[in-house]
Amino acid sequence: MDTAACALARATPGGFGWAGAGAAWLSALTGWRRRGLTLALGLLATLSLPPLGLWPVLLPSLCGLVWLLAGARSRFAAFGTGWWWAWGFYSVGFYWIGNAMLIEADRFAWMIPFATIGLAGVQALAIGSATWAVHLLKLAGLARILALAGTWTFAEWLRTWVGTGFPWNPIGSIWDAVPAVAQAASVLGVLGLGTLSLLIFTLPALAADFRPTRHKLAALIAAGLLLAGLWAAGGARLAAHPTEAVDGIRLRLVQAAIAQSHKWKDELREAHLLDHLNLSRGPGFDQVTHVVWPETAAPYFLDFDDRHRALVASAAPLGGMVLTGAPRVTPRGVEPVTLWNSLMAIDAAGQVLGIYDKAHLVPFGEYVPLRAVLPIAKITHGGIDFSPGTGPVTLSLPGLPPFAPFICYESVFPGAIADHGGTRPLWLLTVTNDAWFGRSAGPHQHLAAGRMRAIEEGAPLVRAANTGISAVIDPMGRTVARLDLGQRGIVDSILPQATAPTLFSRWGNAIALVLALTLVVTGLFLRRVEFIER
Repeated sequence: MDTAACALARATPGGFGWAGAGAAWLSALTGWRRRGLTLALGLLATLSLPPLGLWPVLLPSLCGLVWLLAGARSRFAAFGTGWWWAWGFYSVGFYWIGNAMLIEADRFAWMIPFATIGLAGVQALAIGSATWAVHLLKLAGLARILALAGTWTFAEWLRTWVGTGFPWNPIGSIWDAVPAVAQAASVLGVLGLGTLSLLIFTLPALAADFRPTRHKLAALIAAGLLLAGLWAAGGARLAAHPTEAVDGIRLRLVQAAIAQSHKWKDELREAHLLDHLNLSRGPGFDQVTHVVWPETAAPYFLDFDDRHRALVASAAPLGGMVLTGAPRVTPRGVEPVTLWNSLMAIDAAGQVLGIYDKAHLVPFGEYVPLRAVLPIAKITHGGIDFSPGTGPVTLSLPGLPPFAPFICYESVFPGAIADHGGTRPLWLLTVTNDAWFGRSAGPHQHLAAGRMRAIEEGAPLVRAANTGISAVIDPMGRTVARLDLGQRGIVDSILPQATAPTLFSRWGNAIALVLALTLVVTGLFLRRVEFIER
């Protein structure tokens, strides 16, 4: 065993000896026992994710990871420690993706292992790289823990953009269950919140160290104070910012709960459109100023289809508009044919007042990467790949504060949903169709991602989803109105006011990356201190 593992093995009974004994046992594991237990710790950690939110499980899970890393005898073993943990964490965290392949099981069921455990394995490369880097730095004790938190943060940042990016379920997302702690995202973003979370749940691993009891107590106290400080500061922020409404705006969110297997059937498309129309014009319609429909709620090319655009327009309140998801295509005769997944704003006269085209498309869902060499069909309706829009924009429409629109899984990208170079959006609008994922954890995790974007940007979130969860979230992350998963109906709500610009809205992920770099550099500095090395 390396120096750190030997130190763990010297832990004696009494005091924190229980931790030392457990850590020594973990660090000495080899072969399949080591890999299996590391995988099990990652599986345990998934209980911290929405909708369960059992965040205390990260204490044994991440302390165990630290102790296993201490016993890694090679670079390969160190990489495997992070990879096996993350593979377990992401495999269960992504299980719901498989539901989308069951909509047309005869065509796509074979993709389930690749889309769930295969994708998890690719995503786990990032965390494996983080533990590998910590091993290369030859750190022990507190230095190892600081560096692990820093390198893990860089790994999660890489997940936001490497390839097409898929930063689903970062560690910071566990605090969806604790709104007070989640407020730190207004400064650090979800990535920086994850950095602090890693410190909270890994500092107690020092209880297994061979150093004097007072130093072990200091580690436990530091973790407790960090959590208590985040909780208290967040609670104060919540108390200081009650939910306030934008004057003169009353929103109606429509959730028609159309099954994905029925959504694109030709004989049902007009009935689905009329279903949205009838729900929109239900009781209380005269009190509503704007109506919001989900992603592709209007299954027609509305910019060229006058009849169906007129039907949509009849759901718009006088002086207001309908904001709806709809596909969009180049005019007839224009080559090449280009298709977009779009959001359209349509007033009562049938005018299209604004358009946003989805920029961050889902691989294999909305387009097929390397289509020339991969004989695979996309799982969404139609044979033409969608094309990306130009990126984050701020729409300014009559009667509404400027807002940032985004469609479906664009909401999981921190720092990439608002156009920070132009007019600041005062609210966020997402339209989505989570019917693909059934009654699974997926829609709950998707909502949690959107809630985190609201806290980061200091702007309320309006979310319309076909089968749920539709909601209005204030800029503190508090739920103002909600329609639960699978529920059919409408919900009327105020539009909450935005807060002053947050630090995250000004600096984005840069603050988290600076924090991560600081922790790594501090770990390297501590490596030279005799107290850390002995």
